[in-house]
Amino acid sequence: MKIGLVVEGGGMKCAYNAAILDAFLDHNITFAYCIGASGGSGNLASYLAGQRGRNLRFFTEHIHSPSYFGLRSFLKTGDLFGLQYIYGTLTNSMGKDPLDFPALKNNPAEYEVVVTNALTGKAEYFGKEAMAQDDYRLIMASSAIPAACRPVELNDIPYFDGGLSDAIPVSRALEKGCDRLVVILSKMRDYVRKPQGMRLFYTMRCHRYPQIISLIDHRHTAYNQNLQEVFALEREGKAFVFAPSHPIHAGTYSMNEQAERDLYALGMEDFNKQKDALAAFMTTYL
Repeated sequence: MKIGLVVEGGGMKCAYNAAILDAFLDHNITFAYCIGASGGSGNLASYLAGQRGRNLRFFTEHIHSPSYFGLRSFLKTGDLFGLQYIYGTLTNSMGKDPLDFPALKNNPAEYEVVVTNALTGKAEYFGKEAMAQDDYRLIMASSAIPAACRPVELNDIPYFDGGLSDAIPVSRALEKGCDRLVVILSKMRDYVRKPQGMRLFYTMRCHRYPQIISLIDHRHTAYNQNLQEVFALEREGKAFVFAPSHPIHAGTYSMNEQAERDLYALGMEDFNKQKDALAAFMTTYL
């Protein structure tokens, strides 16, 4: 039985999945296939490299640098989130908090990252063979929120946030041969995405990419359908879902250290409540 792990993005809400992933490391829980979108893809990299606690530092310690997020980053780089700072300056081998890339590369688990082609608006999927030591543009691309960030080029093609085209990539995981999935969501189960506001702003910022504007216009419909797909798999016994059990007080752009620590603590709490059920799900054959 091939079990896959699917991790949703969500900006600073990803402190929740950071806790679940650390709990997986604590309990030696591994997966044959892992896929993440946006911030979920970056957190997966630390998990697959075996670096417990590394993700938490990016939500609680590194956020205090003006290069991490905010107007200074936006004016200097064109990115509200300092993607080059987060996944370059901090993450490179000589950085303050380096990713153990050799460990990631040697992990036998298949690892894929979702990105959105800025020209076609279609989701594309790349594995760790598209990454190299100190070259984490793939994760940057998957985390490049349209309007808030510039697209990131891979092979001379511009890409945006993977969550825009395939926020919870369960279909991709099934296509890759997974029999069952463990899914980590960023939002509570009753969440319903509403139409995106600030249309004038994102239309102006993304005017070169009409397919991206169309995706943003219709994202609420696609996301809500995607979420229902996850719950349908859960009812069929093919998916085990982690989602915040209590209201969360951290948003995509929150930079409140205590709120991030609370969200991480909630992830640990939810894991501990469900760990026995998870063990049964992962060891019971279809």
